[in-house]
Amino acid sequence: MLALPRVPTPVVDCADEVFERAGVGLRLKRDDLVHPLVPGNKWRKLGPNLEAAVREGHRRLVTFGGAYSTHLRAVALAAGALGLESVGLVRGEELAGAPRNWSLRAAEEAGMELVFLSRAEYREAAGRVAGGGAGEAALRRRWGPCLVLPEGGSNALAARGAEAVVAELAGLGEGDVVCCPVGTGGTLAGIAAGLPPGARALGVAVLRGAEGYLEGEVTRLHREAYGREFDGWRIDHGHHGGGYGRVPAALEEFAAAFERRHGIALERRYVAKTLAALYALTAAGAFPPGTRLTAVVTGLPDPV
Repeated sequence: MLALPRVPTPVVDCADEVFERAGVGLRLKRDDLVHPLVPGNKWRKLGPNLEAAVREGHRRLVTFGGAYSTHLRAVALAAGALGLESVGLVRGEELAGAPRNWSLRAAEEAGMELVFLSRAEYREAAGRVAGGGAGEAALRRRWGPCLVLPEGGSNALAARGAEAVVAELAGLGEGDVVCCPVGTGGTLAGIAAGLPPGARALGVAVLRGAEGYLEGEVTRLHREAYGREFDGWRIDHGHHGGGYGRVPAALEEFAAAFERRHGIALERRYVAKTLAALYALTAAGAFPPGTRLTAVVTGLPDPV
């Protein structure tokens, strides 16, 4: 049995000198606390897909991820709790014979079957699934009846699940900016779709060189989930820290200092990049006085 989510998740004010000098407010939406097994945006995106899998009678989930994919672990744990089988298609065939890192080991221990693909095979398979039915049909021929989830779990159902974050933020309006990291676009797509008039959304790209691509993914998800496009959102591409999964020394120092000041542990590859971006943008005058920033804490730190 999969535990129920702890919603609404808390919203906490985060006073800091950088924001106070700029006349800007910062608060944290603690979505890292939403579920004990499937925290943060992984629950928001997976929840509606899990409901669909059970409703449609699927016994297996098939999805994609890299060597340290939070999404793979989340799918493995959620599927196991529901009595479903799971298959993870992992980027990097060289990992097949190597000792499992802590992340892949956790996925396997939760019952996920790992299949290691070359980077070219992975790109082709993941891209075909993101592009529609042909890719999913090919996987079903291989694995039988199953629910196929794209990389990061970002599909139309996931976007609608992420929209619930906004519904839990009372009083949004002119001057509000809801901020989140962007890896595959599903969380930002849902947040942007749920905003009331006057509020805006800001995504912080965690991928290097993804200008245009991520914007296209968010727009595609809007069309698929809602049949329309939305305004009032943008993606910052200047604070990816060198690329996906990279945590440079300066980012580590920022995160450690934030933890000392505020007593909140930060996940490095997504959440810390988002907060570092908000600090840098605020210091540079990117937000007018009176702006209220809400940073969505989308996940937990890696285990020590």
